[in-house]
This record gives sequence, structure tokens and C-alpha cells, in this order.
Amino acid sequence: MRWVERLLAQLPEGSDILELGCGGGGPGTMALAARHRLVGVDISGEQVARARERVPDAEFIQADATKLELSTTYDAVVSLFMLGHVRRDAQEPLLHKIHAWMRPGGWFLGTMGTADADDVVDADWLGAPMLFASFDARTNRELLERAGFRIEDARVVPHEEPGHGLVRFMWVLARRHG
Repeated sequence: MRWVERLLAQLPEGSDILELGCGGGGPGTMALAARHRLVGVDISGEQVARARERVPDAEFIQADATKLELSTTYDAVVSLFMLGHVRRDAQEPLLHKIHAWMRPGGWFLGTMGTADADDVVDADWLGAPMLFASFDARTNRELLERAGFRIEDARVVPHEEPGHGLVRFMWVLARRHG
């Protein structure tokens, strides 16, 4: 929540926020929606239904973020623990789309895997198949910069992942140029 709070401190009340991979509307989603107009996106219909129940004032869309087409722009885009479930060859194009969905000077808060792992599907991750894919921290920075982001802060932080133990994610707070 510390990184979410850092983002919230940068945004004026009533900002428009897009959250990719919102899941079931957990604490981060609730915090974002408490003071802002939030649109949450998740590939899972079940998670979107949970999010709608938990955060009734936000809008939720069931969609694959890599195939999502939006005509609206946002003051901030948040994507926590989702990019590591996107194929490696789709991560940079998605970052370009995220950049395009942001207003000039907009903020991006995201997490990116750092294991430098090719696309691998775990057949039984928390009871369902799940794709894992990531680059190393240096490559993540390059992908963000090529997409047009100015990185304000990026740190690799250990995280206890159910079924996997200690893993490391790069937390990123970045801005859109211009």
C-alpha cells in the first residue's frame, strides 16, 4: 500500500485512474476508488464480479489488457502484479498502450517481474493454470523508457508469493513525458 499511497499523493482529488489487473477489488483498488474515478480491468469474469460487489462506485470491465482498446485517457494507470502474467513478447506493446492511455504528465504505478523467465505456464497455481513471464530489472527499465516513460522511482522488492515463496518484483513509479 505504500506505493499506492505514493501515487495517490501525486494526484488531485477526482482524478481518472485505470487499473489493469484489478482482481477482486482488494485494498489497493478500494483506496484508488475512494477519492478518484476508477475503471478497473481484469481478464477474469469472476474477479470482476467480486470487484463490482466490493467497490460499487467504480466501473469494471472484463477484458484481456493486451487486447483492450480504449478511447479515453487517464491521469494515472496502475498495474500491480499483472505484467508478470503477460507473455514477454506482449509486455512492451502493452507498455506502449498504457503510455497512450495516459494524459500528458500522467502517472504509471506498476510491478514487473525480475526473474528473466521465459513464458512458462504453471498448470496448478492456486487451483488454475497461470502464465509467468518476466525480464530482468535492467530490461524492464529499457522497456519503460522505450515506451516513453520517465522513471521517477524503480526498486526491486522481495514479495512472498503463495505457492512460490520469496519472489522479487520491480516496483515502478513513472510519468508520461509531455
